[in-house]
Amino acid sequence: MPQGNPQTQADPAASAPVATADGSGARTLDAVQVTGSRIMRTVDVETVQPVETISREDVDRSGLRSVGDLLQSSPAAGAPAASRTRVQSDSEEAGGTYVDLRNIGAQRTLILVNGQRLGTTTGGYADVSLIPSASVERVEILKDGASAIYGSDAIAGVVNIITRRGFDGGLANVYWGQYSEGDGGNASFDLSWGMKRDRGWLSGTLQYTDEDPVWASDRPYSAYPSTTRHPTTGLSAINQNGTLIDPLLGQMTVNAGADPRNIANYHRSGVPDYSNVSEQQTLKTGMERKSAFIDGGFEFNDRLLLRGSALYSVRDTFRNIPGYPYRSSVWGAMNAPLSIDSYYNPLGNQSGVANPRAVHYQRRTWEVPRSGNNKVATFRANMLLEGNFDWAGRTMYWDAGYLFNRLRTDKSGTGDLNLRNVQAASGPSYYNTATGRVECGSAAAPIAYGSGAGQCAPWNPLAPYGSGLPGTLDDPTLRAFLVPDNLDRGDTQTRSLTANLSGSLFALPAGDLAFAVGAESRNERGTFTPSLQKQRGETTNTRKLPTSGDYRANELYAEFNIPLLQDKPFARTLSIDLATRYSDYDVFGSTTNSKVGLEWRPNDELLVRANWGEGFRAPTINDLFGGEQDFFPAYTDPCDSRFGVARASAACLGDVPAGYRQVASGGVPAGSPNVQSNLAFISGSNPNTKPESSTTTTVGFVYSPQWAEGLGITLDWWKIDIQDAIVQNTPTDILNDCYVRGIGTACSAFTRDAATGEITSLNYAFTNAGWLKTSGYDLGVRYNLPATALGDIKLEWNSSYTSYRNIKANDLAETPVNHSTGFGANFRLRSNVTADWSRGMFGLMWRVRYFSGIKEPCAFDLTGGPECDKPDFVSPYTGRQPLRTVGATVFNDVQLRMNLPWDGTVMLGANNVFGKVGPTLYSRPNSDFSYYGGFDLGRLIYMQYQQKF
Repeated sequence: MPQGNPQTQADPAASAPVATADGSGARTLDAVQVTGSRIMRTVDVETVQPVETISREDVDRSGLRSVGDLLQSSPAAGAPAASRTRVQSDSEEAGGTYVDLRNIGAQRTLILVNGQRLGTTTGGYADVSLIPSASVERVEILKDGASAIYGSDAIAGVVNIITRRGFDGGLANVYWGQYSEGDGGNASFDLSWGMKRDRGWLSGTLQYTDEDPVWASDRPYSAYPSTTRHPTTGLSAINQNGTLIDPLLGQMTVNAGADPRNIANYHRSGVPDYSNVSEQQTLKTGMERKSAFIDGGFEFNDRLLLRGSALYSVRDTFRNIPGYPYRSSVWGAMNAPLSIDSYYNPLGNQSGVANPRAVHYQRRTWEVPRSGNNKVATFRANMLLEGNFDWAGRTMYWDAGYLFNRLRTDKSGTGDLNLRNVQAASGPSYYNTATGRVECGSAAAPIAYGSGAGQCAPWNPLAPYGSGLPGTLDDPTLRAFLVPDNLDRGDTQTRSLTANLSGSLFALPAGDLAFAVGAESRNERGTFTPSLQKQRGETTNTRKLPTSGDYRANELYAEFNIPLLQDKPFARTLSIDLATRYSDYDVFGSTTNSKVGLEWRPNDELLVRANWGEGFRAPTINDLFGGEQDFFPAYTDPCDSRFGVARASAACLGDVPAGYRQVASGGVPAGSPNVQSNLAFISGSNPNTKPESSTTTTVGFVYSPQWAEGLGITLDWWKIDIQDAIVQNTPTDILNDCYVRGIGTACSAFTRDAATGEITSLNYAFTNAGWLKTSGYDLGVRYNLPATALGDIKLEWNSSYTSYRNIKANDLAETPVNHSTGFGANFRLRSNVTADWSRGMFGLMWRVRYFSGIKEPCAFDLTGGPECDKPDFVSPYTGRQPLRTVGATVFNDVQLRMNLPWDGTVMLGANNVFGKVGPTLYSRPNSDFSYYGGFDLGRLIYMQYQQKF
């Protein structure tokens, strides 16, 4: 991807009533807007904005068929928490692709389509996978804050996806790709067509893409759920064979092939009985996308143009996670012990044992994995009336438009148990000799057999998976009774009215004083409604209450470009850009954010630029109006006697018994750090959440030396400072605040069992607290070598280096700063180098993608383990914390292409051609597995055929 030459940053989506940047529209292009500015400029004017451009050529040569995957390959991008390898996520955003510039959160990157906002979920996430890649002309990444120009969310930067328009003819693509492991098949078909006439144009795109899932069991780093080197560590104590839990006998599992109704056939449960949940889990979600895009314009005369576009896109993603780890004793009023009168209770009245009694049990519902489809449909339409007029001998440009964007989510799933029906199915049951089956109730008081209202089907939860015994979830009647389908629905809508005016006011000695002013009125509305069972807390899926809310923002902005010097010694040009934006929100009030930029060209070869700007991010609908939810998060208890960083502290010794072990899912001691909680914790919104504020500074240069024609170098230093950050502390953070950092208020957010020390409740919600500061450098080099008899060669090198990324969790003076640069997914350096050769009908591209080495806490206890190479590391944030470091990871991509005489092109390629496997990462950054969520999952081999007509 080339580092954008500012000369080419034209945005036809925001231009005057003229053609596209390549002059292919209705008439000759005179002036355009560049991403990051509202002022109309001539094409050959370089700007002060640091912009990286992904061209149409880059799209075709990437081997990727998703806009999101393409954007995440940029060195400036991180992997957001909602990546497609977070398959256990059951959120509204599950399955989408989100852009996270600077690795400070995808909600802090503004996504535009043709200069206008892309709709978001209630959580503020904009899914770029909904944009068909076949409709993209180019993507411009503004790596600078831009709230003074665009308003909320433009803190880390802006991504502007610019679509094709104004062309004659057609273009068709057929693509097929697959990992060399034989999975992850990706088929894509698209057709684009267009026609232009003297008075206007019409173009459109249809695209269909189908991506198969990748299963966790098919990769070495995800084949086991382990966070350590030992394959049995991390296996689930709640297995698919069923475990009886009795105060006298302990935890007992039936012997293989034996009758579970006879207690003599049981043995004490142990590691050999545990289940490998990766066997039922997808590593990467499958996805199907269908998209249609149309764009057109009609020129009434030289002064007036009407243009508009419409997009309809549907993304359907599939995920699979293991059957639910059900425990009959953790649901309070809905506990479901196996009744003393249950036919299947080996210690009950019908078993013939002394001292009959009800028993609790735990069972993973292996017969019915938790699978889900998240179907997201977006409809987007905009209409813009553009014109120009002469005033005082100058041309003024104006536009007025309306945008409507709707995002509809239908999230269906199965695999979660109906708790009330489990109570009935575990209750009294008997063998009905008349029907030859076990039925609910008793012979004296039978209950009708079935899965409908007033009916019941008994469950035999102690029968091993695959045993073929009656009463298991292989029975379709019992499955329908216990495991109903669930449907969650979300709907967000964006409506926006805009009006803009730009031009020049008067001449100064160094040139015209240019300006742009405008107004925008935007309404955001969103709802997310979980299924009724989830709202009532009657399902094993976490309890979720509905989210519903809306807000309105009215905004005014002004921007000026003031030329100061021209054609002076050491000042070929010198100008200053000023911008300010006033935003009034009905939910929290008003904010004003300004920006100043300096542009200096001492000669024809060098451009020096500097920007300083204020920014803000308004709280989302979910931040303000989100419903309360239960979670079973992964966390590390600092008081754990093996993994806890504060295990020997006075605070821990006063709250937990000696030798305390964190209780993991299934009621067993934690086998590693960062394990799932045994009980549900509570999270919710905060109606008092206020906007984040930020300042962004960039200083850099663009160097195009005359002595090396075709060479361009850009270097920019950037710094982002975010205050009043909207955060949701993790349970680990809250516990560390209490026990490691001694923050008393954090200790009131949770409770412990007085006898065992187990955490029985923990509350965490959104709040404005602390700050985030980060800084670094971006380097871009592009060199088109002089043509030779051997062919044409282009070289590109883009890098992003992070000097620091520091976070303060709250505003308390005693809270230390968390220095996270180089930890987890926060790579210090990402770099892409591309070499492209072409001669005649042939071409070859080679790309190298570099990720620097990273650090993470050791997987073993504080004594260190074989993977620890820094066992004595002490962090001011967590205290003593042995570390392991892993080296850099490099992926190589190659593509061979051939242009055919009939306007066809064949492309054969392989991404990660050497099949590189990244390092095992026990901290699971941006992933549900011991692997970084942004690394390649294998060697992707692909073929693409393109035909113009």
